[in-house]
Amino acid sequence: MSEARRGPGLRTGDARGPSGRDVPRFVIGCDDDERDMGQAEAGMRNEMFREEEMEGDEDESPAERQIVVGICAMMKKSKSKPMTEILERLCKFDYIDVVIFPEEVILEEPVEKWPLCDCLISFHSKGFPLDKAVEYAKLRNPLLINDLNMQYFIQDRREVYRILQEEGIDLPRYAVLNRDPDNPEECNLVEGEDHVEVNGEVFPKPFVEKPVCAEDHNVYIYYPTSAGGGSQRLFRKIGSRSSVYSPESSVRKTGSYIYEEFMPTDGTDVKVYTVGPDYAHAEARKSPALDGKVERDSEGKEIRYPVMLTAMEKLVARKVCLAFKQTVCGFDLLRANGHSFVCDVNGFSFVKNSMKYYDDCAKVLGNLVMRELAPQFHIPWSIPMEAEDIPIVPTTSGTMMELRCVIAIIRHGDRTPKQKMKMEVRHPLFFELFEKCGGYKTGKLKLKKPKQLQEVLDIARLLLIELGQHNDCEIEEKKSKLEQLKTVLEMYGHFSGINRKVQLTYLRTGQPKASSEEEDSKKDGPSLLLVLKWGGELTPAGRVQAEELGRAFRCMYPGGQAGNRQSLGCESPIDFGDYAGFPGCGLLRLHSTYRHDLKIYASDEGRVQMTAAAFAKGLLALEGELTPILVQMVKSANMNGLLDSDSDSLTDCQQRVKARLHEIMQKDQEFLPDEYAKLAPTGSPSLVNSMKVIDNPVKTCDKVYALIQSLTSQIRRRLEDPKSAGNLQLYHSETLELMLQRWSKLERDFRMKNGRYDISKIPDIYDCIKYDTQHNASLSLEDTLELFRLSRALADIIIPQEYGITKAEKLDIAQAYCVPLMKKIQLDLQRTHEDEAVNKLHPLYSRGVMSPGRHVRTRLYFTSESHVHSLLSMFRYGGLLDEETDQQWKQAMDYLSAVTELNYMTQIVIMLYEDNNKDPSSEERFHVELHFSPGVKGCEDEENVPLGFGFRPASSENEDKKPNQGSLEDLSQDEPDQAIPISEPINIQRRSPMIRNRKTGSMEVPDSRLTSLISSELLSMPPVKRFSVSFARHPTNGFEGCSMVPSIYPLETLHNSLSLKQVDEFLNRVCESSSEAHAKTMKGGCVWLWTAVPFAPPQDVK
Repeated sequence: MSEARRGPGLRTGDARGPSGRDVPRFVIGCDDDERDMGQAEAGMRNEMFREEEMEGDEDESPAERQIVVGICAMMKKSKSKPMTEILERLCKFDYIDVVIFPEEVILEEPVEKWPLCDCLISFHSKGFPLDKAVEYAKLRNPLLINDLNMQYFIQDRREVYRILQEEGIDLPRYAVLNRDPDNPEECNLVEGEDHVEVNGEVFPKPFVEKPVCAEDHNVYIYYPTSAGGGSQRLFRKIGSRSSVYSPESSVRKTGSYIYEEFMPTDGTDVKVYTVGPDYAHAEARKSPALDGKVERDSEGKEIRYPVMLTAMEKLVARKVCLAFKQTVCGFDLLRANGHSFVCDVNGFSFVKNSMKYYDDCAKVLGNLVMRELAPQFHIPWSIPMEAEDIPIVPTTSGTMMELRCVIAIIRHGDRTPKQKMKMEVRHPLFFELFEKCGGYKTGKLKLKKPKQLQEVLDIARLLLIELGQHNDCEIEEKKSKLEQLKTVLEMYGHFSGINRKVQLTYLRTGQPKASSEEEDSKKDGPSLLLVLKWGGELTPAGRVQAEELGRAFRCMYPGGQAGNRQSLGCESPIDFGDYAGFPGCGLLRLHSTYRHDLKIYASDEGRVQMTAAAFAKGLLALEGELTPILVQMVKSANMNGLLDSDSDSLTDCQQRVKARLHEIMQKDQEFLPDEYAKLAPTGSPSLVNSMKVIDNPVKTCDKVYALIQSLTSQIRRRLEDPKSAGNLQLYHSETLELMLQRWSKLERDFRMKNGRYDISKIPDIYDCIKYDTQHNASLSLEDTLELFRLSRALADIIIPQEYGITKAEKLDIAQAYCVPLMKKIQLDLQRTHEDEAVNKLHPLYSRGVMSPGRHVRTRLYFTSESHVHSLLSMFRYGGLLDEETDQQWKQAMDYLSAVTELNYMTQIVIMLYEDNNKDPSSEERFHVELHFSPGVKGCEDEENVPLGFGFRPASSENEDKKPNQGSLEDLSQDEPDQAIPISEPINIQRRSPMIRNRKTGSMEVPDSRLTSLISSELLSMPPVKRFSVSFARHPTNGFEGCSMVPSIYPLETLHNSLSLKQVDEFLNRVCESSSEAHAKTMKGGCVWLWTAVPFAPPQDVK
């Protein structure tokens, strides 16, 4: 190579110091007249770099040929910390010099005057003249680390997706919408309420809308109306925000976009950085779409944690690197449904703040340059043989019992009263709607979408107009129901599938007739049964309950209760962020380092979905609206019976049980001893006490009916009084008229025309009076507490006994409801070892983080009352343990028998621990605990609360396992828990001791008066006890803008010394013993709340 070729930035022997080639060479490129000054400055810099290595080396060696690596990029990039760190390391290669092209030269000088180099690292960023760089490469023909022509393609998302597709790399299903800027209206886009159609391809919400220009970071995600609608607007990070929620649901009308299906990633993004095809570093971060808050460390950098890539993902990284011809390349991975999808390729990109990555990157680049150029320049160099990627087997701390899995089944939070109206319809318009929506395929139709509900409303309005014009007696009978249909659908002024739905069922011969001879009568022939359901929405109080329970639930997890970094043995930057020194921050650290394998499932009811989202918000300290959290974090399993049940399709056993209940409760006499035996064969104290309160069921129903009449007349009087009617503010925007409708309907339906009572309405009556006693006490209506007392006594019999009267019936009905869920729980417990789909912290990068390779599996199942009753029945009566021989289980059964109601936020919690000191094949290796809470406290409950035995976890996270930590050493002595004496059960106060005066993220900051109390008491307890006490002092009260929120009972331990083998055999037994009719298959996997397509094969369902 000629002298001119060596050019600026190359150091001659006298400028390199005595050793000639041991000094790193890293300079800024310069023009010829500045060269001497640059060399002098470089000499001074070089002396600072490795002065100690030059001492004592007096031998002069002749100058040898150097390889010049040129850095051609905008100054912001070439002078960045990662670039500086890597170039300093690259200069330590004996034969490599580095020259940085000055920005003014790149922008203003012709390429002929640019510094010369043998190898070029050049990449596009905002303002960079890529055309000139391409011209320079043609002129000088250096070795290109990143191909320049391909960088034009990387700037266009359409080209990126085309190349990915050609390479066979998985990416989300997508379609491109190209708009002519002059005629933006002329495009192949059809926008529906809950979908868009692009070039004939339909994308149901949620979907993603990306500008085709890769430099435009304004990516929008649109949510379905069933999840609350609106959109999340992503943008380049500004301060602590990377996205914001918007109520806007319509797509953008100007510009060209890629539309793609939204991939459910559980709120985590993975960013991959390649350095050549054989090296990839991966980091996980919180998805910007989740709540838009950027988690930053003490230096203001976004918090990310290196994670392990699967073998398949490493292959994808290799393909991306080679396809785009970018040695240094960043791209985004979405891990969803057990697969990995590439959703963006960024081109040249470095990892920030990782010394290990800087070392690796410089070594890989240096080796690449030497391998390509050393032979042609006759430089003596051989490829180093050390392994680039050493496989590390993660180890665990073997001295303490390690929490491996938490499974919780939780009932939804406080809701408005559920209401239902049935009517038979025959009008052709209803049949047309039924056919249009595909009802004839299954004979049933569920209408929840706003457009569908609007069509039903239009029909109701039309029929009412016709009725006003023609007094048709046959239709006249339905007038009141049509008016109610219209009124309910017009409520709120807008539609949402979360709070109303219409079900239509095809009846081939109309409603069942008494005999077949009636078929010739006028009313025979096909009809549709229309069932209108409304209410049942999660209230603001319910949201607070769920969020606060989620926040308290963090304390179930070990570690991180103090701000003392030495005591944690952890030096993560998150130790001193929002979470430091606050109870439960161990879970936040676990989750933020991506060692928390969390999945949240919910049934498809809106109240259950929203409870799950609010719980996730509290659990993970998220911020903002529930809709983005719901869409990203909450899965639904509504296709396989996992958490949903068809309440209209009762089993034969349930029909028989209901008939027997009605028969017993219709007798106008005091309960006789044989009735006690018939109605409460299990001898449950809660049932027996309720029967004593009722005494005579018909007389009690008479009293309840009279009290309802009194209530409706009081409300009517309030309505007639203009003063009180105008000033009254009812809970959750309800009006007095709606309240009157609610109670008048119950008054009409409870007492039938034959004078008998419809016992099935008792749960609804209790539901309504519980709601009004809790939320509308300000009305000061008379005798509401008496109505509450009597209806509760009736409900305490009817509700639990509808799930079976005898033990055999309870088991039979429970199996019909929850065998799929129990199979899933069994699978969760069995999967205690890491699998490929989990984000695992990379051990090489995670110094200071304890057991980086291990993770805790958390599975949360949010459901309704039926599944909670059924699951508890399975544990109680399925033969898990023998009460006669196991004293602890007998105490637990006695406690459960005394629980009257499984209220909102009832929890059944299963915790799996691993004792690393025990042999892996030993039964003692895995240890299971079973815990339970009856949920929210009812009105006037304090004196009637059944006394449990508190928390008695046999596991402890401390090595010494001191007896005063709450673990029960000798169960046979039946001692109550030390921290929660039996004579003094935890009484959750009505006012929160947490002073809500300032916030850190979305977590309350404890008042200074409580700080010492939290740190001294909580930190000395095992995890489950911490949960109890923390929650007792952190109740869900005092929420601005809503009525008093009832507190929640702490968890009680049902059993603390089960082996995994015992539990596994029990689950096998109860699942196998269920009949084929009950054992619904789980082949469908789990389905997201907006789809009707099975998710993935069973092995990918977690």
